[in-house]
Amino acid sequence: MRVFAASVIIAVVSLGTPAFVQAQGAPSQSEAQKQPAQSSTVIRSIQVVDVKDLQPAVRSKVDEIVAQTSQEDVQSLRKSIDATPEAASALKAKGLSSSQVVAINIADGVLTLFTKSA
Repeated sequence: MRVFAASVIIAVVSLGTPAFVQAQGAPSQSEAQKQPAQSSTVIRSIQVVDVKDLQPAVRSKVDEIVAQTSQEDVQSLRKSIDATPEAASALKAKGLSSSQVVAINIADGVLTLFTKSA
């Protein structure tokens, strides 16, 4: 499976205690040349979770992060998902598309795509 580096929105949920981190958007080309290369995260599996299926406390945290995220960051995240065949395929298998992804979680080699249906 390809390496998928997420630099837009990362929702980290671990050990039942949700902690959410909003990363900065991808730097411009000139900024990227000034910064050292970021390490990549290896994704071993992908799961798709509808936000409505989360426990209320976790769902409210996801909703809070989504409300604070710029539209540009969301679009950048969705473009990254579309450019990653494995992620796009996991969504398609559930009858979804990247336009329904509102946040992601990367933990222990598992990429979780959080989606919202209209």
